[in-house]
Amino acid sequence: MRFWTLVAAALLLANVWTPQARADDPMQIKVGFIRQTHSRETISILDIPAKDDGLAGAQLAAEDNNTTGKFLNQVFTIDDIHLKEGDDPIAALNTLLAKGINLIMLDLPPDQMLAVADAAKGKPVIFFNTSAPEDSLREENCRANVFHIAPTYSMLADGLAEYLIWKKWNKWFLIQGSHPEDKLFGDAIRRSAKKFGAKIVEERTYEDTGGGRRSDSGSVQTQRLIPVATQNAPAYDVLVAADESEVFGGYLPYRTYDARPVAGSGGLKPTSWDPSHEQWGAAQLQNRFFKLASRGMNARDNQAWVAMRVIGEAASRTKSNDPKVLKAFLVSPDFSVAAFKSQRLTWRLWNQQLRQPILLGDGRMIASVSPQEGFLHQTSELDTLGYDKPETKCKLQ
Repeated sequence: MRFWTLVAAALLLANVWTPQARADDPMQIKVGFIRQTHSRETISILDIPAKDDGLAGAQLAAEDNNTTGKFLNQVFTIDDIHLKEGDDPIAALNTLLAKGINLIMLDLPPDQMLAVADAAKGKPVIFFNTSAPEDSLREENCRANVFHIAPTYSMLADGLAEYLIWKKWNKWFLIQGSHPEDKLFGDAIRRSAKKFGAKIVEERTYEDTGGGRRSDSGSVQTQRLIPVATQNAPAYDVLVAADESEVFGGYLPYRTYDARPVAGSGGLKPTSWDPSHEQWGAAQLQNRFFKLASRGMNARDNQAWVAMRVIGEAASRTKSNDPKVLKAFLVSPDFSVAAFKSQRLTWRLWNQQLRQPILLGDGRMIASVSPQEGFLHQTSELDTLGYDKPETKCKLQ
């Protein structure tokens, strides 16, 4: 045996014989992740983003994919590019493309996401939006090479509205922040009120005057400020906050002038995922994530997990890593993905948004899940959440 080993080594050195790749070498499914830094000052110390925010969910899903991949001779890997402030996302894209990576998850603001998608137009690349909730990315600014995992502002607002209407809390007092993303969520709440027959009895704006959110807004100060900001409102059932910038929404519960429930960006929040969710087998996923990351799984983690599982489902069903083959399967009637949310999830093919239930939680437990009982749709009850096909402005190109 030693003799033949020496002979093979000698042939290799002499360039007489070159070993060929084995037929049973595993298929490589390489996935890129371009993500932004989430470091920001938050109201609560519990909400400070982890360094692996989002990435940890993708890593867990890669482990899940590789469990199945052992039987299908497939290996899933993630090439993570964590952008710092000022970094060019197009350069990150080119780095991944140079490595032959054409399945890419994006955790970027809308303008950067569109720039990356446009830079790859005409190339065999599929992007997965794991964080941006802006409806415009699925409507007038939709792109054919982007699939959206994160729910939209309209889906979140509709999920909350269905529950409030089911509770017969039909009179809403809306407080909106002063930042652009606050306005987008506020617009979605107004749309939901009109859609489901709620009445917004008054609207107010909460101006962000700057300063440290925790250092300048102690309990004594907010205890005095919030009642003044919410007093003398017409009779209402629930205060709905549009504060995606996390300036004031977390301070509203238990501090409003009137004794009323709070929902939206504070109190009862609509979300794609929450660390307290445990129904439909979710507790098993939560436990595995905690073992991996030593923290609870948040919405951004879960959306990245779902994106990676979507890729795994497509690769396992098609036995391919070709993006053209994978996309053909994604938009076919055969595609669906399980996500521990009561039913398998599918795409809205007119804008490539993932249909999904919306969880309603307060940070401690899930109060309800939308769509609510009695809200019907001719195709899917999930399409009661967000823009439906007759309303879409998307023209995929």
